[in-house]
Amino acid sequence: MDPLLQMSALELAQHIRLQTLSAVTVVSRHIEHISKTNPYLNALVVDRFARARQEALLADTLVAEATASHTLHLLPPLLGVPCTIKESIAVNGFPNTAGSIHRKNLLADTDAPTVKKLKEAGAIILGVTNTSELCMWMESFNPVYGLTNNAYSEAHTAGGSSGGEGAIVGSGASPFGLGSDIGGSIRMPALFNGIFGHKGSPGLISNAGQYPQPDGIAQEMLATGPLCRRAEDLPLLLGILTGQPERFKSAASISIHQLRIIRRRPVLKPTADRAQETAIEQATQLLQEAGARVEYHDWPEFADAFTLWSNLLSSANSTSFAEMMYGSNSLVSAGKALGQLITQPEPPHTLPLILLSMLERLPGLFTQRRNHWVRKCELLRQKLTDILQDDGIILDLAYPTQAPKHYRAMLPPWGFTYAAIYNALRLPATQIPMGIRSGLPTGIQAIASPDNDQLGIAVALYLEERTGGWTPPWMVG
Repeated sequence: MDPLLQMSALELAQHIRLQTLSAVTVVSRHIEHISKTNPYLNALVVDRFARARQEALLADTLVAEATASHTLHLLPPLLGVPCTIKESIAVNGFPNTAGSIHRKNLLADTDAPTVKKLKEAGAIILGVTNTSELCMWMESFNPVYGLTNNAYSEAHTAGGSSGGEGAIVGSGASPFGLGSDIGGSIRMPALFNGIFGHKGSPGLISNAGQYPQPDGIAQEMLATGPLCRRAEDLPLLLGILTGQPERFKSAASISIHQLRIIRRRPVLKPTADRAQETAIEQATQLLQEAGARVEYHDWPEFADAFTLWSNLLSSANSTSFAEMMYGSNSLVSAGKALGQLITQPEPPHTLPLILLSMLERLPGLFTQRRNHWVRKCELLRQKLTDILQDDGIILDLAYPTQAPKHYRAMLPPWGFTYAAIYNALRLPATQIPMGIRSGLPTGIQAIASPDNDQLGIAVALYLEERTGGWTPPWMVG
């Protein structure tokens, strides 16, 4: 396959700037690859190819002019580099439905701040990618666009809710993309599709301009962030999205021997499969060999991961999912939706969201008990922050298994809490691929204390160097 499709965004930008590759060539090759792979993936749901080609021509003109005037250093850092955006994040003139049938014909009338920053940095958007319904399940399937497949297997999930991004980047058809994560929605798609992803500290990157838009503490649980095929793009993209490029460049200079690697107990349910166990043990060993000190800590509170996450989310007092789905909190509406699921060939809602619209009522019915779990979550957050300090990294799994087959994630449905607990704790987490086993990716996440995002990125850079990072699907036997 074309080596261009394996390059990082940073490499592509350098080639375009030096005119060893044109932006037209880079954009065209990615469009060609999307045209070949997307019929199997259903990851890119609305393309922007015509505009992307025009913008690539303009980028090449700007490079030629800057070369002649010796002003290449003034060009934006991603000039001419293609990317993709999760459909729930507003791109001016493009759908912004978040997979909700009630928003099917809605077009965004402005760019989200994050999209605006990528455009200002010179990135060229190829299109928008699929999500789960209202971005609240780990299978990217909805009544508007249908089901997205894994980059390595049509039989397996791409994850959610940023599953379209995971699949399109993991397939090699986009160097990087923009997703969001309130319960693992960047990290699980990154894991299942063999790429890198980052869920940042609260407030690190703007969440404005996406739907649904949470309130209160849920704004801190939600993180907008990048998914990419090469680790070196994480500092670049976070620098652009935050406006703090120097802060994230420092990740490359962090020495692994300066870090403490923390493994937690107890084991969560469901337990990890052999492939994922091997991935985290290998990562621990590689970091230990580099001089990191490994510690084990007992945190029994993790056994209540789902309860902590769900009660904290409920405490935000945001608009309920039932209201977004049916216009009402009535259980009658949910019952009607269940009936439509059985009787209609194209029901307006998906089973996970119908069940969520019923279950989300429970924490609010027991306010005193909910407040107990919220306090317990805050105490655990403080405990972990005190232990992590400025040199600690928790190594954990974002999901206990490799990508499940389609719809199997509901049996049982608790696997996502491996990732979601760190949304409740509002800690930054970097998802890192750890190789292919039995044809599917494995991976781990590296979690740091608040505002120490660069530590997880340093671990990603090191482990990519040792293991190779992303393995293109066409290289998997």
